[in-house]
Amino acid sequence: MLETPHVFIGAAIATKIPDPLIAIPLAFASHFILETIPHWNPHLNSETKKYGYPTKKSTTITIIDSSIALISGSFIAYQALPNTGHAITILAACFASVLPDLIEAPYFFLKIKNNVIKKWIDIQKSIQNDVSLIPGLITQYITIFAAIFWIRN
Repeated sequence: MLETPHVFIGAAIATKIPDPLIAIPLAFASHFILETIPHWNPHLNSETKKYGYPTKKSTTITIIDSSIALISGSFIAYQALPNTGHAITILAACFASVLPDLIEAPYFFLKIKNNVIKKWIDIQKSIQNDVSLIPGLITQYITIFAAIFWIRN
């Protein structure tokens, strides 16, 4: 799943459960649950196996998605102000929700071909439910809209 839906779910969890000792681990766990939902991703792993690195198109998609995720999470956290503690919890939950993917980033983008990271990638790949572009993006949009609905109600 792209980073943006993960961030929205992480933010929604922390918005509704302001206790960081509960929200942050739940946001982390939500990552693995979302990976089982049919979704589309750039194919960083298969491209890295084929070319030695992700394609420029996949890298661009990843940068755009990560930027949207960062801006979205920051905006949602900003809404919690002046409660700084809650805002920090939301940001931490957003980070936790994408941490499993961030662990993979050095492998794909910094060419750090570490066996521990490779095993982590294999674990994540084993639970992903990849589908084609349109249905895979629709499920992610639904996830984002559901998170927004949850946050606002």
